[in-house]
Amino acid sequence: MQTRKLGSEGLEVSALGLGTMMMPDNEESVNTILGALELGVTLFDTADIYGQFEQQRFGGNEKLVGRALKGRRDEAIIATKFGITHTHGPKGDPAYIKKSVDASLYQLGIDYIDLYYQHRVDPNTPIEETVGTMSELVKEGKIRYIGLSEAPPELIARAHAVHPITAVETEYSLWSREVEGEILPLVKELGIGFVPYSPLGRGFLTGQIKSLADLPAGDYRHHYPRFQGDNFAKNVEVVALIEKLAAEKGCAPSQLALAWLLAQGEHIVPIPGTKRLDRVKENQGALHVSLSAAELAEIERISPKDIAAGGRFPGQT
Repeated sequence: MQTRKLGSEGLEVSALGLGTMMMPDNEESVNTILGALELGVTLFDTADIYGQFEQQRFGGNEKLVGRALKGRRDEAIIATKFGITHTHGPKGDPAYIKKSVDASLYQLGIDYIDLYYQHRVDPNTPIEETVGTMSELVKEGKIRYIGLSEAPPELIARAHAVHPITAVETEYSLWSREVEGEILPLVKELGIGFVPYSPLGRGFLTGQIKSLADLPAGDYRHHYPRFQGDNFAKNVEVVALIEKLAAEKGCAPSQLALAWLLAQGEHIVPIPGTKRLDRVKENQGALHVSLSAAELAEIERISPKDIAAGGRFPGQT
């Protein structure tokens, strides 16, 4: 497996990680995580809020990841997050952070967290105070590296001035290229790694979603603007162009999309999420897809910035 380094401190991880957010708590998910480890995946991404959202069970996904990696902890880089609450919005005050890290350590069944992210910025707590507390956790040995998720550029710079930020995690794909304006140039300048989540456009860029009927009833994506009405129809047309280019290249659309992301910089480590081991294997094929300057230019032509119709999150247009 190819590896890459995140941050100036050089956290070495597999070039593609695995997002575990949507994994149900069952043996198939355990086998997918272990199968990914056997394939060379070392970065496993979770969060305290991931799990059975409808039951508001914090730590459910962390328990799954911890159970799957029990006995093989030294082979894995475990990333988790704090800061999203069901009732009080984002939180990043010192007391909440200290409570959250202890809870995550317990749920994961581990002694330290490799990469600990603030999931969303707390508008009521200065970022210096949040990162200062996280820095104390590094000194205590509870976490090794600090990350930020969906943070604006000015706060990334302020946070990095307090303690080196190892990685910024934000949505980025051929579908969502907003970070190219300010965030990507900033993290590159500061020597911070970048971890794109939803690198396959929440499944759109796999080419497997042709109609709304392909989404099961109750699927969370029904609530996202890009999967609704006219937006959906326009987006399917763009994916068809990506599929055509992938077919000419002799690879899957998902592999083309991931190869494009990997080509954007050595500091970029996508974390495609899936429940299935066969999808993990397919995604790994992206590491063997090389794109020429002409091919990158063609991808840019058919999928330029702002090509996706509809906002990233529910409620956006």
